Amino acid sequence: MKRFLSISCLVACAAASHAAEFFDETKAVSVFAFDTVSIPYSQNLRLEMRTPEKPAGNPVLPRGAAGTPDAQGVQFYGSIIKENGKYRLWYVAFDDDKDNKVASSRWRAAYAESMDGVNWTKPNLGLVEYKGNKNNNLLAMGGGPWGFVNVKVLKDEADPDPARRYKMTTHVYFRGQRRLGTLLPFVSADGLTWKPVLDVKSVKAELKKEDVLLPAIHFEPSGGLYQWDGMFYACGQNALNATRPYQGRVTRMYRSADFVHWMPTQNVGFVREPQHEVLGAGRSLEGEQTHEGISVWNRRNVLLGVVGLWHGAKEWPDITIDLGFVVSNDGLNFREPAHEWTFIKRGEDGAWDQGGVLQGQGFENIGEETFVYYGAWDPRHWKEAPPRGGVGIAKLPRDRFGELVVETAGKGPGDYQLPEITSEFVTAAIPVKGGEHFFVNAAGLGPEAALKLELLSATETALAGYTSTVRQSGFQTPVVWDAGGADLPERIRVRVTFEGKRNTDIRFSALYLKPAT
Repeated sequence: MKRFLSISCLVACAAASHAAEFFDETKAVSVFAFDTVSIPYSQNLRLEMRTPEKPAGNPVLPRGAAGTPDAQGVQFYGSIIKENGKYRLWYVAFDDDKDNKVASSRWRAAYAESMDGVNWTKPNLGLVEYKGNKNNNLLAMGGGPWGFVNVKVLKDEADPDPARRYKMTTHVYFRGQRRLGTLLPFVSADGLTWKPVLDVKSVKAELKKEDVLLPAIHFEPSGGLYQWDGMFYACGQNALNATRPYQGRVTRMYRSADFVHWMPTQNVGFVREPQHEVLGAGRSLEGEQTHEGISVWNRRNVLLGVVGLWHGAKEWPDITIDLGFVVSNDGLNFREPAHEWTFIKRGEDGAWDQGGVLQGQGFENIGEETFVYYGAWDPRHWKEAPPRGGVGIAKLPRDRFGELVVETAGKGPGDYQLPEITSEFVTAAIPVKGGEHFFVNAAGLGPEAALKLELLSATETALAGYTSTVRQSGFQTPVVWDAGGADLPERIRVRVTFEGKRNTDIRFSALYLKPAT
């Protein structure tokens, strides 16, 4: 049995937490409106997904001046991590030295930082020589030079070796019968000076075939890097046949327990519905496909992801790319909350992000907003290789990716009148340790529009003393139980009912279970 904090302590702690700016939702259990695994049961509710807004001022990290390491491109197949009040950004820099015939050597790992997530600087790291000096923001990548297509970074606080605390997966090339992409992981003590996990050296900025860690096939690990259930996952795209045939690029994941030795088998993590119609050999550019895997926001009990939506054609000048939104509860299988829904659309012609947008692993809750960072690449001009990229921001209200609202179909004048039924949902059984504080992320609440929350056992028996009515809108509105303190089972469910004369105003986005410590 689990015992919650006394009701007086719960109220005080919840009020104190609510009074603070905001707690970090990535440390809590999150039950999102769009997650049908966390919310398997509902009635008379409808999901509405929210499209982010692109603010003026994009890109917030543009290309550099002529002659700098990123004059030709800032490619945000990168990552952002917040540490000690500072936002740290890793990306790929592409120079404008067209006289350099070693193509891969023009693509390097670079670094930027910000105090507010909007205004970014490229610090002079003094680590790597470029054009006769070290006055640049390039990262020191041991064994190189390396030609990177992507860099994905995470900080592994659990690693006992401080020299391995930062981990990076990259897309590099190796030479087989042709130039092929593959995975090369790196580790670092500070996120600035790196070394490969194995003692390997580059040849013309590429990996030797005998040093490849994965099977010697073309794999583009440009999507995401994340930890789940004791394993590291490198996510990317692969167009080779799986156990079932798919058309073109699909999302695949390789895994490792130690970040050094990677399993030879892979998982197909996401396939768009149109890809089940195989168009035939020689048509790899055509059709709707996924692009470059999934960039992942690890939300403790669930993974949120952004994936490329490749709109194929016979020739490059007709290909475009948008971004979709996916979710996973097991770290392996991703799904769309809304079928074939576009999360971030490419810009109009003439915009900095025209033609195609790229998923970066940059997700931050800053104040009352969620920032989703993304990059740009116009595939229609692939062969001409014009200057590309930058880092942009798409904004949402904080953690409001999607909302459950009361279904009103059939209730208007002249409609077939449905009988009045309760608008409610019930969560899956959630493990609790004791002392969790509950918070609601919802809008439209007030005197005539309320969310009634009830704690249930795993078999849906009401638990005495655990009922609450929330009438205050907010991103982290605390739930105060009527009379808590009784013993609770190790797993509970939550029933949430949309009540009041104006319950159609309610927009529920998320429920959080924040640990006591």
